Amino acid sequence: MKGLVIKTTGPIYSVRDEQGKIYQCRLKGNLRLRDYEFTNPIVVGDIVTFELTGNQDYSISDLDDRKNYIVRKSIKLSKQIHIMAANIDQAVLMITLSHPKTYAEFIDRYLVTSGAYHIPAILLFNKIDLYKEKELEEFNSLFKLYSEIGYTCLSFSALTDSSFEEVRKILKDKITLFSGYSGVGKSTLLNRLDPLLNLKTAIISEAFKGGKHTTTYAEMHELKDIGMVIDTPGIKGLGIIDIPRDEISHYFPEMLKVLKKCKFHNCTHIDEPSCAVKKALEEGEISKSRYKSYLSIFYEEKEKYR
Repeated sequence: MKGLVIKTTGPIYSVRDEQGKIYQCRLKGNLRLRDYEFTNPIVVGDIVTFELTGNQDYSISDLDDRKNYIVRKSIKLSKQIHIMAANIDQAVLMITLSHPKTYAEFIDRYLVTSGAYHIPAILLFNKIDLYKEKELEEFNSLFKLYSEIGYTCLSFSALTDSSFEEVRKILKDKITLFSGYSGVGKSTLLNRLDPLLNLKTAIISEAFKGGKHTTTYAEMHELKDIGMVIDTPGIKGLGIIDIPRDEISHYFPEMLKVLKKCKFHNCTHIDEPSCAVKKALEEGEISKSRYKSYLSIFYEEKEKYR
């Protein structure tokens, strides 16, 4: 039988067949060993073949080719890679500038990762009703920055907004991966879009201004009359996976526009003379925060080759 993996909980995989019936399956040994570099050989969004193996136990015996997938790795130097989801149409990063604060470098790393896997990224700014003057200034600055670069940006409050039409339009008839720090409001938003989901939410910690992990495992949900979404556990850090150092700038669209004007074809955009990227930075065409993120990723990759 063929089915769609909609949830992973340790060794158990929830697989939905074409009629909508859900089966609890385990992996056959050959699949567990297939991709030793990954922590999870089967992920939410995968199309798999599964079969009855006796005593009403079901096993996943084969995996269809993936259209795409997106991965993450701890910013610590871990050798193993975790696939977040497969066969997705777009990746949404939910951002809050307070309770908890999402940092610009994290946003940039997410955009580079999604770009490297050719998955369109959307930035959703949440909790804007809670922002004080300084946070509103930062929000306006970031929203303007990423919109001008070319990314789709939306802003709203998942708790107070009465209309989610723009969000609904973006999610309509697509498979969307939802990511962000714990506590940014992913589950709250999904509950508002489809109250029948009844996803667990938690109160933000006042001591640390951060969220608790209410989503423990990745899970795909069907939003009535909208589309499919994959809710993921909150991400604390995001390492970049195996992008050659000389290609990192390709995933910063504003750098990509000018890097062909650099004097040297292998310009790192750091110390070289006649660097078009550095010139654009000096002239304000490239933001300092984005360039700082580029340097962070560049030197992180450099450490891997020592």
